[in-house]
Amino acid sequence: MHIAVIGTGYVGLVTGACFAEFGVEVTCVDVDEKKIENLRNGIIPIYEPGLDKIVEKNVNADRLHFTTDLKSAVEAALVIFLAVGTPPKEDGSPDMSYYRQAALDIAKAMNGYKVLVTKSTVPVGTGKWLREFVSENTETETDFGIASNPEFLREGAAIEDFMRPNRVVIGSNEEHAIAIMKDLYRPLYLIETPVVITSLEAAELIKYASNAFLATKITFINEIANLCDAIGCDVHDVARGMGMDNRIGKKFLHPGPGYGGSCFPKDTRALTTVADQFGVETLIVDAVIEANDRQRLAMIPKIEKLVGDFEGKKIGVLGLSFKPETDDMRESPAIEIVSEMLSKGASVRAFDPVAMEEASHVLSDIEFAENEYDAIDGADAMVIITEWNQFRALDMQKVKALLKAPKVADLRNIYEPDDMREMGFEYIGVGR
Repeated sequence: MHIAVIGTGYVGLVTGACFAEFGVEVTCVDVDEKKIENLRNGIIPIYEPGLDKIVEKNVNADRLHFTTDLKSAVEAALVIFLAVGTPPKEDGSPDMSYYRQAALDIAKAMNGYKVLVTKSTVPVGTGKWLREFVSENTETETDFGIASNPEFLREGAAIEDFMRPNRVVIGSNEEHAIAIMKDLYRPLYLIETPVVITSLEAAELIKYASNAFLATKITFINEIANLCDAIGCDVHDVARGMGMDNRIGKKFLHPGPGYGGSCFPKDTRALTTVADQFGVETLIVDAVIEANDRQRLAMIPKIEKLVGDFEGKKIGVLGLSFKPETDDMRESPAIEIVSEMLSKGASVRAFDPVAMEEASHVLSDIEFAENEYDAIDGADAMVIITEWNQFRALDMQKVKALLKAPKVADLRNIYEPDDMREMGFEYIGVGR
């Protein structure tokens, strides 16, 4: 089977590379000539563990191709994935301009039956709109199918998530399109991956609802952590006791400075926008968005309690990306936390294993360090914002010697408070 993937961003590139790994003939299309040239030369535009090896392997096997020629890619493909960006606009609704342009270009290139599949996260009703729009703009009348196949890729674990997913969601109102999509995902039947077949609209909503619910779990445990701080108990005990209830589950009950990234902030806002369009209130999701915004700034008084007035203080920051194993700085809590410390007169020297180049575009007033120990040398406090593995077993005697004062703000709770205090550190966590 030949497929085309329109868009070589995070979702499109992972999707194309992993389908090629399954043995499918894949052509990835992008309008950015420089990006396509780089991909042909093995230069990957994003940091995702293992992706470079899969791309290289399948390019060498002549299964994975990169081009700016959308027309030829569409003509050769049976299935066409739309994986272009849908970034949020100021009102929270997704910007569909890239998606619309891709749909128009596909319509102009149609030369026979195709299944057009939405992989981007789009508003409910987009599939219905896509059918009407393509029908109106095809130059030669031809039949085609429409499907929604939302992605559930975690940055830093995207290859595993694609190869061994919890489920595959296929939304379509057409049996022929569903049959082709099931055939495309046949390699996953061997590992008994559940396949959810549903309507276009339900598939579109599943993505928004899933991310909104996960964002709600994170925000809920953050509020419980704040309560634990006030009461004087440990949120980890509370979370463990909650998570043993199978109806709740232990995942995403990890307190911190709030969620970030390209999905949760965008999708929660988009869900509320969709609900507004249908005249439905989303009081819980609205509250989640507000509480998450507050959680980031709630870290500042914690650090301030540790170091005193920020004016003239030097803060060593470990971790800038919104989560480990990615260089993604979109909506990272570090942006607000660092910016607020700077505005209060502190200077910041930071280290992140892969995100410092991306961070330099949004945090231009900070100094970047060569490694984690360089970041804290002579600092008034060490602040851990992202829980990279290499920060989990720091040489604490060395840390203590490098810091001007033995003060640690651990915003990801990767160290035990009692152990840290026994070693002579003034230590604060979140809810501990």
